[in-house]
Amino acid sequence: MSAATCTYREAMRDALRAALAADPRVFLMGEDVGRYGGCYAVSKGLLAEFGEARIRDTPLSESAFTGAGIGAALGGLRPIVEIMTVNFSLLALDQILNNAATLRHMSGGQVSVPLVIRMATGAGRQLAAQHSHSLENVYAHIPGLKVIAPATVTDARHMLAAALADPDPVIVFEHVMLYNLEGSLEAVDSVPLTGAAVRRPGRDVTLITYGGSLPKTLAAAQQLAGDGIEAEVIDLRCLRPLDDATVMASVRKTRRAVIVDEGWRSGSLAAEISARIVEQVFYELDAPPARVCSAEVPIPYPKHLEDAALPQVDGIAAAARGVLGRG
Repeated sequence: MSAATCTYREAMRDALRAALAADPRVFLMGEDVGRYGGCYAVSKGLLAEFGEARIRDTPLSESAFTGAGIGAALGGLRPIVEIMTVNFSLLALDQILNNAATLRHMSGGQVSVPLVIRMATGAGRQLAAQHSHSLENVYAHIPGLKVIAPATVTDARHMLAAALADPDPVIVFEHVMLYNLEGSLEAVDSVPLTGAAVRRPGRDVTLITYGGSLPKTLAAAQQLAGDGIEAEVIDLRCLRPLDDATVMASVRKTRRAVIVDEGWRSGSLAAEISARIVEQVFYELDAPPARVCSAEVPIPYPKHLEDAALPQVDGIAAAARGVLGRG
């Protein structure tokens, strides 16, 4: 690999290393983040560099160590809490929803909770029904949180710093299928915490997505280009707050939208985005917004069934052709 190329995992590790080196208040805590190097090897080597005071292995109690992270943030530190996989975060939901997200409001603005919670999300690695959830919509529903989903090497490297600089709690979703993704690390000093990005310009249809579905959506746009269809691809990046302005500007231009979301269709982020498009640019649409979501089943273990349950390139391209009347 060239100096300007790395994997998503390496970019996230570099982001952690830079944050730990730059600010003595920053520390990482979670299950197996130290000696084991992290469930997905993101924190591998950091214990040797920074020691046990900064890289803290915790007991297997998400509620306990997330609560400890909230307390540390209230005490002036800048904790990064790693939750091994998104379904485990439900064990800490009371801490996240009732404490981290509400303390600024409940204190009348007297305290803030500058906490970053990282968690692996998504399916594709044959981890079966209990470890393949996409629950970004759950956390994007909660006032008091910011929710981000870096989907590129550059965003993985730089969005953590923006999250640590924010005075309020930030949830970082890292899709498990992105860790081995290799890409060019752009020569930028920072990336904003909020705001969507146009990953591919187009004029015929807008494809809106985030996280692990971005590579598939870009591949679908490339497939569509072979048919003479110019698809614009929007990477939401930040799921709360949503960047309505970028989405609506694109849909006003293309007059058609397809939302790609690995979450289940009912109650999904795709449903929220579709509703916002209808509310804000209904009279500029040439077709109803379409959604490509996961099948509403517990994610299967067998690879062929797992693939069938998830949004895939051909399905995304077919949905785009459908809104263009070329299905």
